[in-house]
Amino acid sequence: MSQRFVVTPAARGAGDAGPIPEGGGSQFLDPAAAPETPRVDALPILRYCREPSRYGDGNPRENSPFISHTDVDQESFLEGKNMALFEEEMDSNPMVSSLLNNLANYTNLSQGVVEHEEHEEDSKRREVKSPRMGTFIGVYLPCLQNILGVILFLRLTWIVGTAGVLESFLIVSMCCTCTMLTAISMSAIATNGVVPAGGSYYMISRSLGPEFGGAVGLCFYLGTTFAGAMYILGTIEIFLTYISPSAAIIQAETAEGEAAAMLHNMRVYGTCTLALMATVVFVGVKYVNKLALVFLACVVLSILAIYAGVIKTAFDPPDIPVCLLGNRTLSRRGFDVCAKFHAANNGTVPTALWGLFCNTSMPNATCDEYFTQNNLTEIQGIPGVASGVLLDNLWSTYADKGALVERKGSLSVSVPEESRTSGLPYVLTDIMTYFTVLVGIYFPSVTGIMAGSNRSGDLRDAQKSIPTGTILAIVTTSFIYLSCIVLFGACIEGVVLRDKFGEALQGKLVIGMLAWPSPWVIVIGSFFSTCGAGLQSLTGAPRLLQAIARDGIIPFLQVFGHGKANGEPTWALLLTALICETGILIASLDSVAPILSMFFLMCYMFVNLACAVQTLLRTPNWRPRFRYYHWALSFLGMSLCLALMFICSWYYALIAMLIAGCIYKYIEYRGAEKEWGDGIRGLSLNAAHYALLRVEHGPPHTKNWRPQVLVMLSLDEEQRVKHPRLLSLTAQLKAGKGLTIVGSVLEGTYLDKHVEAQRAEENIRSLMGVEKTKGFCQLVVSSNLRDGMSHLIQSAGLGGMKHNTVLMAWPESWKQEDNTFSWKNFVETVRDTTAAQQALLVAKNVDLFPQNQERFSDGDIDVWWVVHDGGLLMLLPFLLRQHKVWRKCRMRIFTVAQVDDNSIQMKKDLQVFLYHLRISAEVEVVEMVESDISAFTYEKTLLMEQRSQMLKQMQLSKTEQEREAQLIHDRNTASHSVVVTRTQAPSTPDKVQMTWTKEKLIAEKYKNKEPGVSGFKDLFSLKPNQSNVRRMHTAVKLNGVVLSRSRGAQLVLLNMPGPPRNRQGDENYMEFLEVLTEGLDRVLLVRGSGREVVTIYS
Repeated sequence: MSQRFVVTPAARGAGDAGPIPEGGGSQFLDPAAAPETPRVDALPILRYCREPSRYGDGNPRENSPFISHTDVDQESFLEGKNMALFEEEMDSNPMVSSLLNNLANYTNLSQGVVEHEEHEEDSKRREVKSPRMGTFIGVYLPCLQNILGVILFLRLTWIVGTAGVLESFLIVSMCCTCTMLTAISMSAIATNGVVPAGGSYYMISRSLGPEFGGAVGLCFYLGTTFAGAMYILGTIEIFLTYISPSAAIIQAETAEGEAAAMLHNMRVYGTCTLALMATVVFVGVKYVNKLALVFLACVVLSILAIYAGVIKTAFDPPDIPVCLLGNRTLSRRGFDVCAKFHAANNGTVPTALWGLFCNTSMPNATCDEYFTQNNLTEIQGIPGVASGVLLDNLWSTYADKGALVERKGSLSVSVPEESRTSGLPYVLTDIMTYFTVLVGIYFPSVTGIMAGSNRSGDLRDAQKSIPTGTILAIVTTSFIYLSCIVLFGACIEGVVLRDKFGEALQGKLVIGMLAWPSPWVIVIGSFFSTCGAGLQSLTGAPRLLQAIARDGIIPFLQVFGHGKANGEPTWALLLTALICETGILIASLDSVAPILSMFFLMCYMFVNLACAVQTLLRTPNWRPRFRYYHWALSFLGMSLCLALMFICSWYYALIAMLIAGCIYKYIEYRGAEKEWGDGIRGLSLNAAHYALLRVEHGPPHTKNWRPQVLVMLSLDEEQRVKHPRLLSLTAQLKAGKGLTIVGSVLEGTYLDKHVEAQRAEENIRSLMGVEKTKGFCQLVVSSNLRDGMSHLIQSAGLGGMKHNTVLMAWPESWKQEDNTFSWKNFVETVRDTTAAQQALLVAKNVDLFPQNQERFSDGDIDVWWVVHDGGLLMLLPFLLRQHKVWRKCRMRIFTVAQVDDNSIQMKKDLQVFLYHLRISAEVEVVEMVESDISAFTYEKTLLMEQRSQMLKQMQLSKTEQEREAQLIHDRNTASHSVVVTRTQAPSTPDKVQMTWTKEKLIAEKYKNKEPGVSGFKDLFSLKPNQSNVRRMHTAVKLNGVVLSRSRGAQLVLLNMPGPPRNRQGDENYMEFLEVLTEGLDRVLLVRGSGREVVTIYS
């Protein structure tokens, strides 16, 4: 369990000890009238929070090596004067020269990574008034019509003949199992709440999030739209091939051009049919529902006719002769008699078939060699269920494109080489066939299971109708398909089954010849069945697009959310018709079917994934009324869908996934973010919880260390960010990796400031989006800025996901007491980060730092490595150079050598060290020789101490303090001589420009009688503290060296010395840092955490 101590100062005030009003709580019923009662504490509060979901690792922090509890300055710790600014940290942060002499192993530092999810309230969905339908009309009939559409009547016999009964049974079983498992998952999701318009899209999006929902929803929309095109193409194929071949507008001049002419005719008739169907759908869905009964009656009659015909073949097979030449099947479109000669006028004359294979109709004509060598025979195309032909049709007969349809077991005399096959009346295969192609062509026949759920907005009770109607439709159609496979294989000859367009039967529909009482029952029934399926697709697809558009997750689709006054999707119907027209222009049923399979299989896969995720997460809201589901079934269905996608066509599968991926990324970056309580968010939370618990077990290795940044922003009066470039620097440093927490503090109480806090948080999040800073925003309202920043440093983060680095801007106006971020807050924040063992980065002149759009074409990043505090100075330039802004900058490392150091050896050691760290940089060792403390250093020190002492003694207003400080500064800068002591008489009080009050005049009269009160004489007779003089000497010398080499650098990184142990010199500390960085444009002061962050080991 994660535990954390949060130290909070006691709230003390004059009114703390006030009595509590009597009379009970009735007088405080009005919140506005209730007085503010501050908390009374005699001692500072040590609040112990046991909230594992909120606070950090809870490991006790060791005492900081940088801050001591004693106020005694150890001035003799370092005899030299050059590095006096860093002398208090030498016990923990050694000089670079000492580090390079003995390279050691590196310690670890804890870090973590957290995923950030932003939440937004879902917009209210407008309820659409639509016809309310029950299970039978609303779900069962649409599913039945779509499933028993075009494939059953036009392709199932061909699939049985090509793949054989066994493999066909396997194909249908796989597809039906896939749809049944999907229906079970869909039933569980549909009964877990109200399913409005959108059906499958709504279920997927609310279960897997807007990105998955939008991607899969659009793919499913495209699949449904192309399904409409496929059903229309099937309708036109039945019409032009089996009902009225003479209705073809474009006629072929040669036999080779018949296929192309057929495609053109299908395009013309298909476009006209699409326009007619779109008009019917536009008029109203109620007319489609009324026509559904007529179409369903046609389907039922057709199915009954097939079963009746099978029963009839058992005792009275139909007489349907098929002509064979040897073992080759002949097309009976150009001849009637299956013979070479026939009797006429007491003699024999060649038949029409003779003229097709020979150059003349004379008996001595030159004929095709295979025609000469083989005999013509006639067999029954439908021998009947009792004929035993089932054994011959058990196995597959795959063939290449243009191959001859041959009968197994028939006598045939082979010839050495075929001279010509084109133009001869053979039955040829039109496409190359193999198992996976047949799976892709067949699968669209089972995709009608979503026809009912797509119209969920029109259902009276979608939770009851969708599971019942869909599962009943799948059970019914699965039985029909499986039984038909066996019956077709048992009744029909193999060559007839493989004859896709019935050429051996004089261009008649194969399944129609089996039916009873007439083939026209099947032809008319299949025609109206495919019409009905096309209407159902054109009805469901626009509603699916309308649901996606109204959700607002894809901006450019919002126009399609509008429609007629009654909610009919007019614009969506127009787009659906245009997309459907592109499918009709393809004009090939076998080419469109595999495309549909990809889109539908992807949708089914994510439906199963949604159910499995919700079941495994066990979210409290997952309470489906449908009980017959299990995560294993959903996982099996998902795996089967994925397998079928690659079985059908691996390149189509990759293209479909690419399209879905592009839509996903578009919604992620450009779409409106929604919070729907989806399973992916729940999965992310579970994964984050598991990862956080793993991180709690111990800190990661040094190799995994990266800066987890807490960015401290300051806000103006309108709650806008003062320094936006600080977020730019964060983005350049992080590049979206690791943890980023953007924090800020508002002064006041939360009850009074919660509106301003929300506005400030919105402003910060907006700026984070502009600067492309990925992370969290944490805003704290506190009674004062000091405590608020301390709370952020202590409690920001979650468990092991806690920041290890604090980034803040340098307080430019720290000398002004009215500055909200005064130097006292800054110094105390530095102490807090040190106590928490966190690194600190301070950006000076942050407004001069580059934005993310800028690019440095040249320049240097200079690192001044004075003391070693974990290697953070080495790591930061490397991370910055990963970003495009700093990529072309060179890295230079400067280190300081003392008098006793061997600078040449130091340079070699540093080069070796950087080589092992895999960091490329120029290395230079700067020698700082001992020198006397200059007069300028004494002058700066004295001015600093005089200003500090004066502001302590004079209790003036802020304006008076600034005036007095300026006065003393002007007096002392007039002379540039060495200032050791001042013996001049102090100025009389009446000559000092200040405002006198009565209390101050009395104090001035009795100042000689009060030994504890010092006069202004002390201000001008101060002797500079030697420790301060040495620190100022270090700052001046180091600043001069840095300016001499890095004045033109794009960025200077410098060790930041720690604050003094004695708090009396905090204002002097700020002066030291100001002198140290004077004259530099962009400075990043770096203060390490004391732990190693780089390692030379792999």
